[in-house]
Amino acid sequence: MIKFTLRCAEDHRFDSWFQSAATFDKLYAAGMVACGVCGSHEVEKALMAPNLQSAHDTDRSPLTTAHHPAEQALAELRRRIEAQSDYVGLNFVSEARDMHDGLIPERSIYGEARLEDARKLIEDGVPVAPLPFTPRRNSN
Repeated sequence: MIKFTLRCAEDHRFDSWFQSAATFDKLYAAGMVACGVCGSHEVEKALMAPNLQSAHDTDRSPLTTAHHPAEQALAELRRRIEAQSDYVGLNFVSEARDMHDGLIPERSIYGEARLEDARKLIEDGVPVAPLPFTPRRNSN
């Protein structure tokens, strides 16, 4: 594994791990490397120093720690949704429709839906919105 410091065209800097330098090149060529802040695909490797970790180095935060305010806001949004809503998984469309039709009591839910099914809910006046993250399938 190799960690690169990357910079987008808007000068946002972020770190990302790759299996190898060749893997980075392959993902970049396929348009699969994007800025985590603005989503720009105009990303390049930034000048960086070697990153070695010793056994005594305990001040490093895990890779999953959100550092940028946008990352922190998304992490907080996810935490609140998962804490205050029921994950209904692939039953989202039927649950949302049944609540809208008054067949079951209303409650906060989140889950997964195919794009065409979500579009149909919106067209039918069911209040739904996409989440800016992929739900964890094991959330309850």
